[in-house]
Amino acid sequence: MARLVMKFGGTSVANLDRIRNVAQRVKREVEAGHEVAVVVSAMAGTTNQLVGWCQELSPLHDAREYDAVVATGEQVTAGLTAIALQSIGVDARSWMGWQIAVETDGQHGKARINDIEGDELIDRMKSGQVPVVAGFQGIGPDNRVTTLGRGGSDTSAVALAAALKADRCDIYTDVDGIYTTDPRIVAKARKLAKITYEEMLELASVGAKVLQTRSVELAMKERVRVQVLSSFSDAPGTMVVDEDEIVEQEIVAGIAYSRDEAKVTVRRVPDKPGIAAAIFVPLAQANINVDMIVQNVAEDGTTDMTFTVGKTDLALAQSCLETVRNDIGYAEISTDMDVAKLSVVGVGMRSHAGVAGTMFKTLADRGINIQVISTSEIKVSVLIAAEYTELAVRALHSAYELDA
Repeated sequence: MARLVMKFGGTSVANLDRIRNVAQRVKREVEAGHEVAVVVSAMAGTTNQLVGWCQELSPLHDAREYDAVVATGEQVTAGLTAIALQSIGVDARSWMGWQIAVETDGQHGKARINDIEGDELIDRMKSGQVPVVAGFQGIGPDNRVTTLGRGGSDTSAVALAAALKADRCDIYTDVDGIYTTDPRIVAKARKLAKITYEEMLELASVGAKVLQTRSVELAMKERVRVQVLSSFSDAPGTMVVDEDEIVEQEIVAGIAYSRDEAKVTVRRVPDKPGIAAAIFVPLAQANINVDMIVQNVAEDGTTDMTFTVGKTDLALAQSCLETVRNDIGYAEISTDMDVAKLSVVGVGMRSHAGVAGTMFKTLADRGINIQVISTSEIKVSVLIAAEYTELAVRALHSAYELDA
C-alpha cells in the first residue's frame, strides 16, 4: 500500500466524460489498497475565460479580486470530481485551498506556498476517504484567497505530496511522459523512463512545457518522487527522481527550445566599472528576468551588452532602459524578437568533455549562426534565428544519438 497524490491537468478534466475517466482512475488506485489524494486544475479554457473577464472590466484590476475570480475554476472541478467519485462508490470530499489550509505569502496572482496543514487530510485518507483538492490556490496573510500563477496546480500537487509524506506524486496530463525532445518536431524522440530533478528543472526552465519550473524546484527540495503520465492511456510514464536512482546515466538527457525569447543589445556603452549594474539593476527592479548575457568590448573604450528577456517583457525592458539612458550613456538599443533559445541538458556533462563542441559543430555544419551562448554545469544554451529552430533540434537530436 502506498500514499499517492494524483494531479489532473485542465485537458484531463476538460468535460464531464473526462472527469468520469479521472474518477475511474482514482477508484482503481483506491481498490488497489492505496491512500489517495487528488489535485485538480480548472477545466481546459476556464482560467483563460476568467482572466479575460477581469481584464475586460478593468485592465488595472484589484489583484485580490482577480484571485477571487480565477480560483473558482478549480473549485468547480474539485466539486464535480468529488461528485463523480461518489457516484461510483468512492468516499470523496472536495477541499478548497483555504480549508486545508494552504498558507501562502500575500503576492496575489503569483503567491508562493509557505506551509500546508496536512494532518486532517492524512486522517481522512487513513479512514478511506479521498480528498479532492482545488489546485492553484491558497490563503494569504490577509485571510483572502490567493492564486499561485500559471502552472500553479503542479506546484500545489507537489507541495501537498510533501505535506502528506506521500510515496509519489503522479502528474496526469495530455502526454505520456517526458521525451528527449518535442516529439512533434522529432518523430524519433524517445520517452525517458527516468530523469533527474536537476535535468528536469533545466529542461523546464528553458522551454519544456511538461512540468512547471516551480513544481520541479519544490520536488527537488522536498525529495518528492514525481511521475508524469497520460490521462488517456495506460502507458508507463516518466519518473523524476534523485540522480542516485539512475544507474546508467546518459550524457545528454534531452534537448529543449523556446521561441518566447527576445534579444536586446545596448550599443556603445562606456566600458567602466558599474555599467553592468546600471543596466541590469533597473530591469530587476521592474521584475524583468534576464537570461543570456554576452558583452563585446571594442577598442574605443565602449562595449555592446547583449541579453535576452521574455518577449512579453520586451516593451517594459526598453522603457526601463530609456529612463536610465543618461545614467548609462549608451548610443542606441536594438531588439530582435525573431530568435529562439536551444538548450542541451544532461547531468552526464559533468564527467564528459566535448558536449558543447558537438553542439557548435553540428549547428555550423548546417549553416546556423550562434548569436549568444550560456552554460551551466549540466546545460549548454545558444540563441539562434527562429527560422532554424526545427532544423537545429533535429540535427542535435541525431548528433547526440538520442534518436529511437
